[in-house]
Amino acid sequence: MRKHRLAVAGAAFIALSLTATACGTRSDNTNAGTGGATQDKTAKIGVIAPLTGDLAPLGLGIKNSVDLAVKQANQNHTIPGWTLELDAQDDQATPATGQNAATTLAGDDDVIGVVGTLNSSVAQTVQPVLNNAKIVEVSPANTGVALTKGEDAANPKRPYANYFRTCTTDDIQGPFAARYLFQDKGLKQVATINDKKTYGAGLVASFETEFKKLGGKIVSHQTINPDDTNFSPVISKVQGAHPQAIYYGGEYPQAGPLSNQAKSAGLDVPVMGGDGIYDPAYIKQAGSKSDGDLATSVGAPADTLPSAKSFVDAYAKAGYKDPYAAYGAYSYDAANAIINALKTSLASADDAKSARQATIDAVGKVDFDGATGHVSFDQYGDATSRVLTVYAVKGGQWAAVKTGEFK
Repeated sequence: MRKHRLAVAGAAFIALSLTATACGTRSDNTNAGTGGATQDKTAKIGVIAPLTGDLAPLGLGIKNSVDLAVKQANQNHTIPGWTLELDAQDDQATPATGQNAATTLAGDDDVIGVVGTLNSSVAQTVQPVLNNAKIVEVSPANTGVALTKGEDAANPKRPYANYFRTCTTDDIQGPFAARYLFQDKGLKQVATINDKKTYGAGLVASFETEFKKLGGKIVSHQTINPDDTNFSPVISKVQGAHPQAIYYGGEYPQAGPLSNQAKSAGLDVPVMGGDGIYDPAYIKQAGSKSDGDLATSVGAPADTLPSAKSFVDAYAKAGYKDPYAAYGAYSYDAANAIINALKTSLASADDAKSARQATIDAVGKVDFDGATGHVSFDQYGDATSRVLTVYAVKGGQWAAVKTGEFK
């Protein structure tokens, strides 16, 4: 990504991209990286994310950002003697499909690492499959706390040593939102709604704990089903509790219509959610009355970070038709965490499969400056960075209103 500064480099990139296009792929979801010599050994970095369906805009941003990192590594000959390839699998945002995707990747001896998943509920089925195959997994988007610390929050224990993430977690994101509503906005009464999924329920639980600790009151606690489209019953219950805001745990396909229906019913209070609703699709679905709605997302806005400028520029120059979206920079850093580890694990390896455990070990020790800032992992595999941003809908667009490090 720190390339394309010279016309020659730009021409080389285009030529290499054309070469990759000319080469056949094994499936529609498999794309070879560019720039490796034909005699090089092959190692694949997989992606597991929703590439179709409602959450595809987020998943495609993940896939493309990893693709960019792979192409750059090949162009720069980052791993001498090796060509990296991308193998992207569609999990359709469902646990069973994600498990099948992980099984497919685990069965390919050339796969040495995986970037994914988007959904914490999908991660729960993917983790054991990749762990059994000794394949490192680095998620740019999973925020469920139990994925790295287990189900007993009071006695954290890492379930899978192969799993890492570049994003922060719900036990930080929920409290960050609670502090913003209580301290910055001065709101004392909030209703919560969640979709019963791992991500949504966990996010709301951490929000409620912090909000009550601050002195706020949860006036209504409601749930919906992930496939609901008519939210009138839950809106009616919340409306009777007279909240000053609604905090929603879930993703934009339900959050957008929920906001729209709430305001149409006269419940004209801001809806706030986590990174699962931070997408332009939320605003489109929520409609013109969504101005004032809020979301938190991991890190600082990529287009404001000096560290991310080269990523943003290179992504644009690469010509991807889909935006990098909320997790692009984190996906790029996740891929580069694996690539940095491969400098060590593949240095004297005969094949990718034999270097899988060494890659897990090496990822745990990576320490570099990435697009999102400093990239390293703690003893649980969590990112050491705890920066988040609050966004508000203003004039039909998301606008950053507060960025800070959670302490």
